[in-house]
Amino acid sequence: MSRNLKLGIFGFGVVGQGLYHVLEETKGIKAEILKICVKNRSKNRALPMKYFTFDKDEVLDNPEVDVVLELIDDPKAAFEIVSAALKKGKAVVTANKKMVADHMTELCELQQLYNAPLLYEGSCCASIPIIRNLEEYYDNDLLSAVEGIFNGSTNFILTKVFAEQKSFDEALAEAQQLGYAESDPRLDVEGFDPKYKLCIILTHAFGLFAEPEEVVNYGIQNISDFDIKIARERGYKIKLVAKSRKVDDKVMAMVMPQFVSPKSQLYKVEREFNGVIVEGAFSEHQFFMGKGAGGYPTGSAVLSDISALTYAYKYEYKKTRQDSGLQLTRDFQIKIYLRFDHTVGIDRDRFDKIYEEYKALDNQYIIGEINFDRLTSSEWFRHPKVNIILLEPEED
Repeated sequence: MSRNLKLGIFGFGVVGQGLYHVLEETKGIKAEILKICVKNRSKNRALPMKYFTFDKDEVLDNPEVDVVLELIDDPKAAFEIVSAALKKGKAVVTANKKMVADHMTELCELQQLYNAPLLYEGSCCASIPIIRNLEEYYDNDLLSAVEGIFNGSTNFILTKVFAEQKSFDEALAEAQQLGYAESDPRLDVEGFDPKYKLCIILTHAFGLFAEPEEVVNYGIQNISDFDIKIARERGYKIKLVAKSRKVDDKVMAMVMPQFVSPKSQLYKVEREFNGVIVEGAFSEHQFFMGKGAGGYPTGSAVLSDISALTYAYKYEYKKTRQDSGLQLTRDFQIKIYLRFDHTVGIDRDRFDKIYEEYKALDNQYIIGEINFDRLTSSEWFRHPKVNIILLEPEED
C-alpha cells in the first residue's frame, strides 16, 4: 500500500522547478513539499517564502521529512547532503550523475548500513527509465552491451549542425539559450556528462563499479567543418555515443563521437533526445528513446522515484552479486577516422590496419583499425589539431 510522503528539497533550479510543476499536475502521487533549502537569499522565488530555508538542518533534522531530494549542481556538497540524509535513515532521491558516479561504492554501502534507499533515475538519460529497467526487467538477463546517446545537449548541438547547417558555435549558443547546455559547456561537449552516466549504468547492467577516471571520454569539441563534410558525403551523422560491451570477464567502456549510418537506431535520435540500446542473451536488442535534457524530463524521472518510494522501492543491485570479478579493459580493437593537419606527427605503426588515407594542405585523415589502449596512450590522442571519430567495424 502506498503512503503519504513529506519531502525536503535541496535546490530549486531548473530541475527543482520542473519537479514542482510536474508534482502539482500529478494527482496520483501522495507527496507534499515541506521545505526547500536554497543558497541564494536575494533571488526571487516562484513559491511563497514559507517554503524556503537557508539552513540545511531544517531539512535534514526535520523528523517529518521522509524523503530528501538533492537537486543541486555542486557534487561535493551533494554528497555531503546525501550521505547525511542516509545516515539519518531518510530515503533520498538525486539527479546528480557526477556525485553518484564518483561515490557509487560508498553510496551502496551507506544504503545497506542504514537501511535507507537512494534512487537516482533522473541522473541518467532524464525521461528514459533505463536504471529501473536494468534493475527490474533485465535483472536476470545476460546483458552483452548497453550503448547510446546519453547527453541531450551535445545531441541538440549536432542536430543543429547537420539538419540546419549551423556552425558549432551557433548551435552551442542556442543550446545554452534554451537551457540544454550550461554556461560552461565543457562537461557536455567534452563527454564528461555521458561518462558519469555510463559509470552508473555499468553498475546496474554488469555489476561493475567503475571509477570515472577509468573510463575514457573523448568529446565533440574538435569536430571541424571538414569532418562534417566527410560525414555528409558518406551519408552519416555524427553522434556522441557512450558504449559498453562485455566480453568474457572484461568490459570495454568509452564515450566517443561516432559516425552513425541510417541503419542505426541512433541515426534518428535528434535534438535534446537520448537513445539507449540494450543487448541481452534472452531479450536481444531493445531500444529506448526519450527527452534527455530540460527541467520537465528530469523532473519526471525524479517524480517517478518519489512514486516508487511510496511503495518502499529500493535498488537491489542484483548484478553486483551475479557477475563477480569483472574488470574494465582498454585492450580491444576499434575502427576510427583520424583527422589531423601537417603539423601533427602521426605514428602510423600504431595502426593494425589502414583502409584509407587522404592528404591535402589543410587536412589529412586516416581510416583504420587500432588497439584502443594504443590509441589512448598516443601523444596525439588529446591534441587540439586532431579529431577522432569512431566507426563500427561493419561500416566499411
